Amino acid sequence: MEIKKIKEEIISLFKKALPNLSADFVFEINITPQLEMGDLTLSCFSLAKELKKSPEKIAQEIAGLFGKKVFLIDLIDEIRAVGPYLNIFLNKSLWFEIVLQEIFIQGEKIGDSEKNKAKKFLIEYSAPNTNKPQHLGHLRNNFLGWTMARILSATNAEVIKLNLINDRGIHICKSMLAYQKWGDGKTPESEKIKGDHFVGQYYVLFNQKEKENPDLILDAQEMLKQWEQGNSEVIELWQKMNQWAVQGFKETYKKIGVDFDKWYFESDIYNSGKKIILKALKRGLCYEREDKAIEIDLIKDGFDKKVLLRPNGTSVYITQDIGLAKMKQDDFNPDSSIYVVASEQDYHFNVLFKILEIFGFDWVKNCHHLSYGLVFLPQGKLKSREGKTADIDSILAEMEQLAKGEIMSRNQNLSPQEISSRAEKISLSALKFFLLKYNPQQEINFNPKDSISFEGDSGPYLQYTYARIQSILKKSPIKILSNKESKKTKISYQSLGNPEEVEILSLLFAFSEIIEKSAINYNPSYLAHYLLKLAQKFNEFYHQHSVLKADLKTKKARLLMIMAVAEIIKKGLNLMGIEVMDEM
Repeated sequence: MEIKKIKEEIISLFKKALPNLSADFVFEINITPQLEMGDLTLSCFSLAKELKKSPEKIAQEIAGLFGKKVFLIDLIDEIRAVGPYLNIFLNKSLWFEIVLQEIFIQGEKIGDSEKNKAKKFLIEYSAPNTNKPQHLGHLRNNFLGWTMARILSATNAEVIKLNLINDRGIHICKSMLAYQKWGDGKTPESEKIKGDHFVGQYYVLFNQKEKENPDLILDAQEMLKQWEQGNSEVIELWQKMNQWAVQGFKETYKKIGVDFDKWYFESDIYNSGKKIILKALKRGLCYEREDKAIEIDLIKDGFDKKVLLRPNGTSVYITQDIGLAKMKQDDFNPDSSIYVVASEQDYHFNVLFKILEIFGFDWVKNCHHLSYGLVFLPQGKLKSREGKTADIDSILAEMEQLAKGEIMSRNQNLSPQEISSRAEKISLSALKFFLLKYNPQQEINFNPKDSISFEGDSGPYLQYTYARIQSILKKSPIKILSNKESKKTKISYQSLGNPEEVEILSLLFAFSEIIEKSAINYNPSYLAHYLLKLAQKFNEFYHQHSVLKADLKTKKARLLMIMAVAEIIKKGLNLMGIEVMDEM
């Protein structure tokens, strides 16, 4: 029997016991919160609505049937009514055998499901501006988008990862104008500066100069107008600076382990948005103001009036968003289109989706804004226009230094190369896990030292737990590290069953459901907290029970169990883009 079949068998059992139940009734069977309550539990509240009886009475009647050994299967030892709940006690040795063997055999595929089979998801994330390097908030965006793509793929969905490069607009022209006036022909190569950082310096410079000369913004606006009119000199400058910034982004993506299947550029899209808006104007779905701006009135829909095109005909943010939404639909025809964008843009996306609905695009119902909270450092909110920003490269450098300190305090015999290699993996683990362990909607106060801890609720703690298990397996004279060897090694599953082992078993059993829950809710924090709990339960078990000093039968069974724990930790961290290590 497979792990997923266990609940199916039990549900089939209940259906036989309740033949008058409607065929489409959905049973929800969950892991019990306490061992003394059994292994699985069924709430009878939803049954009460169907059967027109109190949940307590339904629980007693069903338990009475099973008390007479009617419908029982080998996996179930007992079904007991406790108030409105049916608590299910499983045959522990058979349960251990099913779960551990499947984890061992499935390996990298463990936890995968068919939940989203034949469905196509687009997930758009990162979306940097080509006038500055990416910052701490982009890290959360990148990790959230990439991890959700991995989690959705584990449910057998076809997932296409998209990046929108915001490479046009007044903010881009600010850095262009500053470079045109004060760049003196310098390049990232001549200044030995990463391309996105080089461009970002001129964005900061513009804002400094604007304080001295407020009319500077008028020059930037004129540059934008010339850009949209195809002025060759402006376009050439834009292409050069755009290339510098994008090359810097690509270096960053490679460093943090994030990739994309397709890149969109706002410069290629905004005109398509204009065409859609002008067609809507002809249909009377929006209107032209006296100053020639195109606007839509959304007051009756609970929003404000929204400008779709400026009086001079140039685009605004929502212009390209309308064009991109239609373009993505035409390119991929997805079942779901997910936008990973900070909560600061909640209103913007509500307005965007309403406009698409008014314009007659029925597929907008499949669009979803995965909103996430802002990330703060101890000094508070950061402002890139003032140069007060925690860019990704600086954060990575700081995290690697912290990781090196932790590594050297534990092992001073490592080579500098090995220290650097481990520090890179540990620092990325710390960053990714810290930013993913919170509910996406929650704002985060990021403290680098807390995130790098080997003992706390951190990525390095999970890496350390995995390495600890590998150390035990390496020391063991008994090797059950391949499928063929497993078949030769007879496992006594009856040797397992103490409370600490059963708690681990319950968590291993729930892994696939956790992946599905994370996918359904677009929330990797479910997976993160599951992995922490599994690691904590393993360490509690190992503190109280020996693996290598146990009797032979128990040793074999426990080796298989801890190997399963390591496999699940590895798979879970892999879904989050975190690399495990055999040694810490």
